[in-house]
Amino acid sequence: MAEDVIIIGAGITGLATAHALACDGVRVRIIEAYAPAAMGSGWTLAGVRQSGRHPSELALARDAVARWATLADTLGAPTGYRRSGNLRLARSESEVPVIERLVRDQAAAGLDISLLDASTLRVAAPNLAPHIPCASFCATDGQAEPAATAAAYHAALTRMGVRIDAGVRVHRIETAQGRFAALDTEAGRMPAGACLVAAGIGTPGLLVPLGVELPLRTPLVTVVQTAPVATCLGPVLGVANADMAARQQDDGRLRVSSGVAPWHGQVTEDAQGSPVARPTAARLAQTIDTVAKVLPALADAQVERFWGGVIDLTPDGLPALDAVPGVEGLFCAAGFSGHGFGIGPAVGHVMAARLIGRAPHVDLSPFALARFSGDMAPQSGLELHG
Repeated sequence: MAEDVIIIGAGITGLATAHALACDGVRVRIIEAYAPAAMGSGWTLAGVRQSGRHPSELALARDAVARWATLADTLGAPTGYRRSGNLRLARSESEVPVIERLVRDQAAAGLDISLLDASTLRVAAPNLAPHIPCASFCATDGQAEPAATAAAYHAALTRMGVRIDAGVRVHRIETAQGRFAALDTEAGRMPAGACLVAAGIGTPGLLVPLGVELPLRTPLVTVVQTAPVATCLGPVLGVANADMAARQQDDGRLRVSSGVAPWHGQVTEDAQGSPVARPTAARLAQTIDTVAKVLPALADAQVERFWGGVIDLTPDGLPALDAVPGVEGLFCAAGFSGHGFGIGPAVGHVMAARLIGRAPHVDLSPFALARFSGDMAPQSGLELHG
């Protein structure tokens, strides 16, 4: 029997959408080229934030934060979610106006966010470098653990009878008479009533044969994970120009990331068949140095792992959450531009609504595919920590 919905991609978007659909009694199947959260949703820093979001994303972010609070209970397994707050630092006097404007604008939008001066900041994060003049602070932001979250979704979906085909690549999307028909995959033809393409950087290649362009750049972020260290950081850290971010995991490991850098490499596979993207030694050293200037404890920590995270960056830094034009029953959720993990549970609910013909509870018009039809200059800034 064909499924009602088939989803390409088992990152947090695909997993959350499948869960929302299964809770509504919809028959769902997920097709994943590697394993759940093997790429973007596993490479991420894994902040869960509202602060620093584009105004168009704020409603999704607020909804997601509310869902994260009960997600472990909903899924029946831990996600590592903690409402630990988020600090965005001004590292010099020249960056202070950027942070002041962020606080002013987002407070006006209704977000509970405040400006911490140097002395108040020392109370919130005493292990930061002493030269930092101020920071924004959003107490309702937080963080989660990507591997635990993916495992919790996977286990819940398995209990609900959702089939997850890992290690299966999709060759093409089949249509018939202007609507979605099936997926042509390595494991054979898979028909369904509707389909969500949530394949990250693989999404444009699936849409181009249908005459639909999703313009993505794919820069690389360097991520470093240390061995466990003594508690030195509560909130998630970001900075005014988004060239670094950091958090301390619930197991004591520091997880820090760089800003984006041009990347002309390719995703390969390691000995276990997992996808990898490798940063250069220079970028690794630069990332450690940049973060250690803000969080000195990093300099004395032992590096346990490092990796590259490929960003599916759209021209305006916002995702595409939309029906695919010209193909009834086909939808797209991709281009999260390095900050999709935190809003994943909310995106899952809005995309589930679209797939079964309901009106989503959040306005999705800013995320329409049609906005890419004209000339759109790439944005100058980028939000990374979340």
